[in-house]
Formats: sequence, C-alpha cells, structure tokens
Amino acid sequence: MKFLDQAKIYVRSGFGGAGSVSFRREKSIEFGGPNGGDGGKGGDVWAVANQDLNTLIDFRYRQHFKAPTGQHGMGRDRTGADGEDTIIELPIGTQIFDETGEHLLADMLEHGEKMLLAKGGNGGWGNTRFKSATNRAPRRANPGEPGEEYQLWLKLKLIADVGLVGLPNAGKSTLLSAVSAANPKTADYPFTTLHPSLGVVDMGASERFVMADLPGLIEGAADGAGLGHQFLGHAERCMSIIHLVDGTQENPGEAYTTIRKELEDYADIFKDKPEIVALNKCDALDVETIKARAAELAKACGAKVFTVSGVAGIDVKPLMSAAFQHVEASRKADKEARLARLKADARKQAGLEPETEKWRP
Repeated sequence: MKFLDQAKIYVRSGFGGAGSVSFRREKSIEFGGPNGGDGGKGGDVWAVANQDLNTLIDFRYRQHFKAPTGQHGMGRDRTGADGEDTIIELPIGTQIFDETGEHLLADMLEHGEKMLLAKGGNGGWGNTRFKSATNRAPRRANPGEPGEEYQLWLKLKLIADVGLVGLPNAGKSTLLSAVSAANPKTADYPFTTLHPSLGVVDMGASERFVMADLPGLIEGAADGAGLGHQFLGHAERCMSIIHLVDGTQENPGEAYTTIRKELEDYADIFKDKPEIVALNKCDALDVETIKARAAELAKACGAKVFTVSGVAGIDVKPLMSAAFQHVEASRKADKEARLARLKADARKQAGLEPETEKWRP
C-alpha cells in the first residue's frame, strides 16, 4: 500500500431546502389559509478519526466532499427532509489546517474523535410561518441558507511508540524487519526508504509496541533539505526514539551530532524526548573497532550505547527491551494524566472546588 501524509481537499456543506408557498384547498373550508412547510437543513461535513487507517492515499483519488441539499418544503405543512451528513474518515494523528496551511484547526488523536468541518445551511421558512392577524394569506417563503465551503490541508503525523532515526543507510529498515513482521525495502544504497514504515514489536503475550522506520535524514533537514520536514513531523509524535548510527563509517560521533542537531532545530520537544543510541552493523567490525567507535559515540551522546547488528540479529533484544521500558513509562504517565483530567472534569461538573495540585483548566 502506498503512503501519503499530506493532501488538500475541498469540502462544502449542503444548502438548506427552500420553504413552500401553499394554501389549503379543501372544498368544505371557505377560507383555507397557508400551509406551506419549511425546507430541510443541509447536510454537515464531519471528519472522524479511524484507527484502521494509516495513510491519506485515498485523498489522491478523491479531493471533493459535498454534502447533499436539504429537501424543499411542501404543502400540507410538510417539512422537507434534512440532507445526510458527509463523513470523512481520517487516520489517527491527522492534523487539519486551513487553506494557507498555517493555522491548525484540529488534531485527530483518538479513535472516533469527530470534528465539524462545514455546517449545513438551515432550511427556509414556508409561508405558514408568516401568517398573522393582519396577513392571513402570506405569499412569501424563504430560500434555504447556503452551506459553507472551504479548502483544507490534511497532514498526517504517525503516532508510533518508538521512532527509528539516523543518517541514510544506517540500517533502520533492516532492524525493523528483524524485530517485526514488517517488510520494508532494503538495499545497500542511501535513501532506500522513501516513506515511513510501521511494524509491531512483540515483547511477550501482552507486551508490544509500534515502531516506525523514518526515512534517512541529512544535514539541513530541519530547514527542508532532502526529505526534510516531511518525516521530522512523524518523529515528533513518537514516545521515544532509537538513534541508529552506522558503525562502519569513520566518525560515528559526528554522524550522531548531525542528526541530533536537526532534531533539536526542528522542535524543542526532542530535547526532553527519551533517546536510545545504538551502533549498528557491528557484525562487519572486529572487537577492537567496536569498542573504539562505541566509546566515541558514547562521548558524543553522553549516554550508554548499544552495539547491535540488525541483519545478524546481534543484541537486538536488549535494545528492544530498553525501548519498551520508555514506552511503558510513557503509557503510565499518559494514563495518570487522563485519569486526572477526568477526575477534574467530574469535580467541575459537580460544582466542587478543584484539587489544586492536580487541576488543569
């Protein structure tokens, strides 16, 4: 399946139905009077987050979404039917921007979350609405209100537990294929991966996490060089990152510093995001070279360095275990924060004073 993480769409809600001008015509009623019904409301356009989707590829083939018009009013005080709503299903993690692409309108983060994109126009009044003591036979009705229309940008940022980052040809795709059932393209040249790949890493019966292979970044990526912002945004959503460094190159410390600078230049969130550093392709190195380059890399990052080989499966399990520890900690923190918000909302609805230490307005 192809991957697409950005798309532009046009949405238009339905127009309201027109009101009816009608009069009673029964033979037994001498002065019938008006009985024109109101028009129906136009359909709305909604965006709904769906956890079964992970790409915006559908919007390459369909960019226009129009809700139907409400039915016109009819005689005998019959109101027209409302237009059906149009539902646009989006992957979790999709951000909705205005036409300029600068103003964020919504961020779809939970399954089933809904966002009203365009509200349908109200139906027009029939002539029954205009009946009064001084105007017993009104011959006017309102047209339906027009709907709303917008052009919107959709930008997908994958929500993965762990993201793999590093220079091109660092072995990220190979590592993902070694620890999960994912089958990304691998080759011995840079920029093999042109779009993110997701894989589920199974640590046990009920212990698993999602890992994303993010295409290789280069110097200047934060300013748009190479694939640039297209994939740095995906790393921004990960709970933690595994920074993979090619052990066969001469200066692993410099390679680490290059990518680390791009991450921090792109967003301040990377300064506090948990990071695991690993020296890859150690199957192609002797013991002394591994020690020397691991020491150089540890000095550059100031943390423990894992020495692994994705293609040979050397010491991959300890690396995944370390990543899962960060995932568990993040999940626990998110659960506690969610419970605190629910508790604060419940106290607020009950009219109680919020707990100062846990209150978030």
